Amino acid sequence: MGKRSRADLLEAYGRSIDEIRTALDWAFSTRGDACLGVALTASAAPLWMELSLMEECRIRVECALSSLRLGASADTRREMQLHTALGAALFHTRGPGPEVCAAWTDALAIAERLGDTEYRLRALWGLWVYRIINAECRAALALGQRFCGLSADHADASVPLVGDRMLGTSLFFLGDHSNARRHIERLLSRYSEPMRASHVARFQLDLPVSARATLAPILWLQGFPDQAMRLARDNVEDARSIDHVPSMCHALANIGMVALGVGDLAAAERWVAMLLEFSAKHALGLWQGSGHGYQGWLLIKRGDVAAGMRFLRTGLDELRENKFVVSRQALLGALAEGLASVGQVTEGLLAIDEALAQSGRTEERWDIAELLRVRGELLLLQGAPGAALAAEDHFLQALDWARRQGALWWELCSATSLARLWRERRRTKQARELLAPVYDRFTEGFATAGLRGAKALIDELS
Repeated sequence: MGKRSRADLLEAYGRSIDEIRTALDWAFSTRGDACLGVALTASAAPLWMELSLMEECRIRVECALSSLRLGASADTRREMQLHTALGAALFHTRGPGPEVCAAWTDALAIAERLGDTEYRLRALWGLWVYRIINAECRAALALGQRFCGLSADHADASVPLVGDRMLGTSLFFLGDHSNARRHIERLLSRYSEPMRASHVARFQLDLPVSARATLAPILWLQGFPDQAMRLARDNVEDARSIDHVPSMCHALANIGMVALGVGDLAAAERWVAMLLEFSAKHALGLWQGSGHGYQGWLLIKRGDVAAGMRFLRTGLDELRENKFVVSRQALLGALAEGLASVGQVTEGLLAIDEALAQSGRTEERWDIAELLRVRGELLLLQGAPGAALAAEDHFLQALDWARRQGALWWELCSATSLARLWRERRRTKQARELLAPVYDRFTEGFATAGLRGAKALIDELS
């Protein structure tokens, strides 16, 4: 089924949602039939997912599971389906807390006991989402590999492509951008529109939307900011066309990060506003914190540092409350720069040290080069004895990480910081010989602030 059939499905069954609500209210009343209610809840869960009614899904599924615990029935298969739905609903409404992990772990245990490959795959996907959002990057990669092994001979040719998405995303956060891109592009090259309709109910997010949401930041970091922005814009429009809110929020969060990274503040403002609107309207706390964090980052870049830091701190608090760990360190880096810009360098160093500590604990390494560069800049601002040498060491470490990861964008940022430092220390020739070859490797993005700044510095050094 393609987009049309999915739209037809929603039109046909979306009108029945009130009848389902009425039937469930009766089934779980004192005069009703709880066994029937359990069966109906399990059958209706995919519809709530398609309609983005995550909070309603959570409430209804918890009610059905409570009835099962009270002995309403002994239907193990229904219990497995309900635990799977509960994991997804809790994830979108309350973040990846321990109860999410417990729901999907229970679903996996039952699926393995029943020998149900389909629900083993769904549960593995859910546990992968839990691990990746908690920035447990190695554990997430292992779950992706397990999913790939189980899905290799699946009758549905689209299911192994989900494994590519899991591996690509895990590798991206680990900083292996080349292999991450290989998996995501393989997915997109093998994907066909008739595969589309089954993925939202089974794996919570639209597959091509979620894949492109990962590919856009990879392209940006590899030095293709124009391609990244075009892909991200098209992805938002595609997500809008399928009318699935969690997929839309995923696309908006990633394009917001890319737009802020390349310095397209007008685009960032538009997409961050949409992210806040959608996440608030549908009570998706997981995405609300990201939206507030990006709003703060945007305000800092525009010079409204006081308001920006308020939004950033709100976003970081919300992410903490929703147990959202991955990418949080990027917001801490933005907070550190904001603090330093208003003279609070010591507080900025505390923020960047927290980000680096998180990276060390979790192996979330996609932005470690930038975190090291920012710390070097803050050390220069602090001006303690030996600051220049310490900053130089940080810039060199950042360059090394960027080169090993194939992150040309981070390499440019680090080389620019180091070239400025060397210029001030009258090492002009060395500074130009460092920065000019990095700049020359770019084939696009020359209108971005990063490349314009690097070019201006190269001209000065000449």
